Order: sequence, then C-alpha cells, then structure tokens
Amino acid sequence: MDIDVVVVGGGAMGYAAAWQLARRGRSVVLLEQFEQGHHIGASHGATRNFNMAYPEPDYLDLVIEARGLWDELADESGRQLLDLAGLVNHGDVPRLQRIRAAHAARGIESHFIPAAEAADRWQGMNFRGDVLVVPGSGRVRAADALLALHGAAEAHGARFEYSTPVRDIRVSGEDRVVVVTDAEEIQARRVVVTAGAWTSKLLGNLVRLPQLVVTQEQPAHFTPLDDSLAWPSFNHNPDPDDPRDAYWYSPVYGMLTPGEGIKAGWHGVGPVTDPDSRSFTPEPVQLEALTRYVREWLPGVDPATAVPISCTYTSTPDEDFVLDRFGPVVVGAGFSGHGFKFTPAIGRVLADLTDGGDSPARFSARRGQVQP
Repeated sequence: MDIDVVVVGGGAMGYAAAWQLARRGRSVVLLEQFEQGHHIGASHGATRNFNMAYPEPDYLDLVIEARGLWDELADESGRQLLDLAGLVNHGDVPRLQRIRAAHAARGIESHFIPAAEAADRWQGMNFRGDVLVVPGSGRVRAADALLALHGAAEAHGARFEYSTPVRDIRVSGEDRVVVVTDAEEIQARRVVVTAGAWTSKLLGNLVRLPQLVVTQEQPAHFTPLDDSLAWPSFNHNPDPDDPRDAYWYSPVYGMLTPGEGIKAGWHGVGPVTDPDSRSFTPEPVQLEALTRYVREWLPGVDPATAVPISCTYTSTPDEDFVLDRFGPVVVGAGFSGHGFKFTPAIGRVLADLTDGGDSPARFSARRGQVQP
C-alpha cells in the first residue's frame, strides 16, 4: 500500500491530525493498536476542561485557534462539543494577575471577583482569595469530540484501522517511510506519530525527543449533594506559604461531568508506569489526600463517594508539548495532561508539519538543545 500519510495512534491528537490532513485532500490511514473506544490511554472519558487561563502567548494563541476549530467541527459534525459554563481560577494570585494581563492584551474576557462573591455564586465551592473568572471557558465534551473528529475525518476520506499495532517504522528517504504492521508494510510520504504513552517505545532511537515520563493519574468523580447548584470548571493552585495546604500534591483541576458527578484530580503527580503493565489501581495516599481536598474545598459534593478514574499523562520536563518533524517522521507527544483543549489546533499544526511547515519554537523537540 502506498499513501500520503500514515497516522499512528488513535487518540484525540491522531484523530485531529487525520481530520486536518484528509480535509486537505491527503490520502490518510490511521492505525490504532487497540479497539475503538478503549480506555487504556489518555483520550477516554466524557469531559475535559476547556481552559483559557494561560499567561503564555504561545498557549493563548493555540487555544484561541482551538476555540474556532471546535466550533467549526461542531458545525461540520452536528454535535455540541463545548459547554461554556465558565472557569474559575484561584489560589495563586500573582499568576492569575499575569493571566489577566495576557487576556487583556488579546481581548479575552476575564475578571477578578472577591472570594465571598465567588462562594455566593458557586455554593458548592469554597474560596480563600480573589478569584479569576473566565466566562468563555468551560468544558469539552471529550467523548463526543472523538466521535466528531472520527466522523469528519472519514467523511473526507481518511481510513481507520483498529486492533492494528505498528511493529516498526523505517525511514528510507526524506519523503519515504515504511510503517510495518503484522499484516503489511505501508509505504508513505509521511508518518505522524501520536502514540501517547507508547511514543518512546515505538520510536526508540529513530528520533531524538525530550524525556517523556508516563504516569498513571487518578482523578475521581464525586456525587453532588444538590443538583440545583451551578458548577463552573475550575483550577486551584496551593498557597506555598499557607501550612493548611501542606498536604497538597499539585494543582487541582475539575469540572462537572453530567451524569457522573464532579470530577477533581491532582495534576500530573501519579506514579510512573509502563503503559503495557499498568495496575489501574488508585494510589491510596494520593486518593486519601484528594478526598481531604474535596472535603475542605468542595462542600457541594459527598467526599465519601469517590469513583476513581485511571488515565495516563505523558509529560515533558517543562510540560510543553512536542510538535516537530524529523525527515518524514512527524511527532505529536508530551501533552502533559493539559493538551485536550487544544486538540483541533494541534491537528492543524501536525498537518502543517506534514506538509513541510516549521515546528513552533516553543514546541520543537530541539528546544533548549545546543546546536552543533
């Protein structure tokens, strides 16, 4: 088989790359090692934060683009993909001030309100200091987004093959790569690798990437005590100078998942794991600490009702993504637990790289390296 592009990895980023490439008229086949809809990687689950609370220009540019593309995909697929219930950010006021300044520079709506006003508005939550509210944020309907991306990519001619592990990738020229499965060897002009936790295993020494650390994360859903309460999405950073926050592991994120409860989780501090030998069992100390957090900060839920979720993060040391090309090999990796909101824009970047574009400097695999 000889086609334009093979996409390896059928999570959100692979789907987005397939959609963007197929709509440009490229012949695309996506290979996924597991069955469709599996829960083994990082893209499953019903919801993700749609969070515009970044101070960095690169991320703000990307999330603004993603917002437009989510709307475009919603129109194309006929599915609602964003619930703009708002996002509240609290706990690290100096950082929030930097975010507000960056928003003002780009015309993004956000504003501060006092803790008492926030607690009156969102009675299921507690607040200690000023709160940055971002009305144009909220949550992505993640499961619906995967269906929309899949359908849109197929409508433009992309083909999806599940339960098809890739055994090898061989580069045979600047515009020629061979992707080997158990059934065949596929000749292509480019391969786009969006393999999540399996990226390092798949690529080996074929390309040089920043260190990718795979962790097993364990957010949980908690049952609301009053279904009439309004719930925004939220980000909460500990106060390093307050001993009451000494038990925290990391920032906390969360959102309402309709039908499942309020999702809350530590950000990127789960145990390091091999994606092929995960336990899927919650780490008890971190789960106990998360339950304590919920008891103190989310009075609108029952902390005894935790239903843990198991997923993976694949993180770079600086938590910046890897979006780069090495000859005919394009890589999207290291989304560090905060990538989903950017999915359609990342698909666009990967398609541009496939077509010969340059890697955005912040997301280059070679960032920080001394060039010979």
